Amino acid sequence: MRYAVLIIIVSSMITCVKPAEYSDIPSLEFVGFSKNTLNQGDIGGDTLLMTLKFMDGDGDFGTEDKNKESNIFVKDLRTNQILRPYKAPFIPLEGTKNGVSGKINILFLTTCCVFPPASGIPPCSKVPQFPKNDLSMEIYITDRAGNTSNTVTTPPITLNCN
Repeated sequence: MRYAVLIIIVSSMITCVKPAEYSDIPSLEFVGFSKNTLNQGDIGGDTLLMTLKFMDGDGDFGTEDKNKESNIFVKDLRTNQILRPYKAPFIPLEGTKNGVSGKINILFLTTCCVFPPASGIPPCSKVPQFPKNDLSMEIYITDRAGNTSNTVTTPPITLNCN
């Protein structure tokens, strides 16, 4: 089965000197999508941008290039499978208060429609009885200490199957 391919773009990473109002456990907030529909098709045929906000009180979010560990996880709620884990870049610690916050932008490339198992219809098919899928995702992040953020659930995107 073919799943979505995501490309992560971490932008607007801001190292902030903040008082201890941020928890050492990272937090995540869904901001929005660039659009609310996506057409099934070949990878790169259609895309949308998902934007998230994050905060981490001790500033240990992000992974050095040499480290292979991922720290952003996106799950497709249609299949309950992690689409692909991602790695945000390393954010150096600065100052005495090391809280960080910023935005994470994930470029979401088109994916296949999936159908009820009883239908026997393979993923990526174009069939009139299933013209669309509702696609929601769950996302969470981890920091270098292994703390896991809250999990955010996106509103559904309409995935056009035909």
